[in-house]
Amino acid sequence: MSDAVSPEALLARRQHVLAPTLAHSYDRPMTLVRGEMQHLFDGNGRRYLDFFAGISTVSVGHANPAVNARVIGQIGELQHTSTLFLTEPVVSLAERLAGITPGRLQKSLLTNSGTEANEMAVLLAKRFTSRHEIVALKHAYHGRSWLTASLTGIAAYRVDPVAVPGIAFAESPYCYRCPFGKVPSACDLECARDLEVVIQTQTTGAPAAFLAETIQGVGGIIVPPPDYFKVAREIANRHGMVFHLDEVQAGFGRTGTWFGIEQYGVEPDIVTMAKGMGNGFAIGGCITTPEIADSLTAGTINTFGGNPVSAAASLATIDYIEQHRLMQRAAELGAFLLDALRGLQEEFPVIGDVRGKGLMLGLEIVADARTKAPDVGTTRQVLERLKEDGVIVGRGGIHGNVIRLQPPMVITRADCERLVAALRGALRRVVGAQPASA
Repeated sequence: MSDAVSPEALLARRQHVLAPTLAHSYDRPMTLVRGEMQHLFDGNGRRYLDFFAGISTVSVGHANPAVNARVIGQIGELQHTSTLFLTEPVVSLAERLAGITPGRLQKSLLTNSGTEANEMAVLLAKRFTSRHEIVALKHAYHGRSWLTASLTGIAAYRVDPVAVPGIAFAESPYCYRCPFGKVPSACDLECARDLEVVIQTQTTGAPAAFLAETIQGVGGIIVPPPDYFKVAREIANRHGMVFHLDEVQAGFGRTGTWFGIEQYGVEPDIVTMAKGMGNGFAIGGCITTPEIADSLTAGTINTFGGNPVSAAASLATIDYIEQHRLMQRAAELGAFLLDALRGLQEEFPVIGDVRGKGLMLGLEIVADARTKAPDVGTTRQVLERLKEDGVIVGRGGIHGNVIRLQPPMVITRADCERLVAALRGALRRVVGAQPASA
């Protein structure tokens, strides 16, 4: 597209040919034309520091030369075959996944997206257990198909009023807004124990699986307390349920380990993945134990799953994360950002909560620190001011009042300092300087 096409002109063209359900982050969107590692550029040549990475997807940088070289090489050799034919990239990728995922996870099914990966994982759980019900979490997001939207616990993404049957929802481990009115230091993990109550009251008592994101991304970067998954896993085991972790956003080094669940000391039965797996190339997958994988004996095909180009991109992404120690960088810069953002919280009481792991962080914006009333208007204004200052962030939560920070993992300490300075400037412009006691 020519740089001469203005955002207004392109938006007018777009409205004639693309469905209106596809929303933009900004009131006046810019036209993005180029990416370079942690930066994006619009049609006027303006550079933006990207702290959202295409919804937590561009894990090792826009147009990363190392990934692009592998992709270009693969395109020159073999672009597509489908799963009906044997190719080396898909086998090599499955081998790598078996090597970096926790526990006994060994056999993969590669897909086009996280939505499709979650669909396949649910099918595997049902076949393995010969059961049909699924317990998911409130505030969860698992995809845009009929099934995965039905598994999603956010009203904005449950558009079809006729949901897939057999799905129940347990309370989310949302410590800032604890549904039981507790504080983390004295909660007895009632959020995890609610899984038992839901099984006993909303199911037949024998569900096929418990499905949870390790960190709820779209839900607003909701981070479970340290022992949450140990308790939930024990309950799932006792009821003979498959323990299915959705790592579509938290996976591939973003939290400081390959997969976020590693930080909770629990081994899942199925892990689903996508987004950062291919650094922007369309790929997803689920990996599970041999016995669960082998329970699905009917023939399966996937036209684009394990596509050789996407598989090459994923292999290159994994190599880059390892070679450049990006997991360590995510952990170190994440700790720096958490501390700096909590400093901002002392300056601006509209920041009700700061939370996250590694480079998956959230700031919850509230109108009143005591009542925790969500402040969507201020959140939107802060995003607009940040855009004006050349910084891109995301937004989430059921009210849309959580600023999401999920940048490419190639960011630097200087980038983090710039983000904090830009946030301070945006907050001052939107709400003004406020005393901590406000």
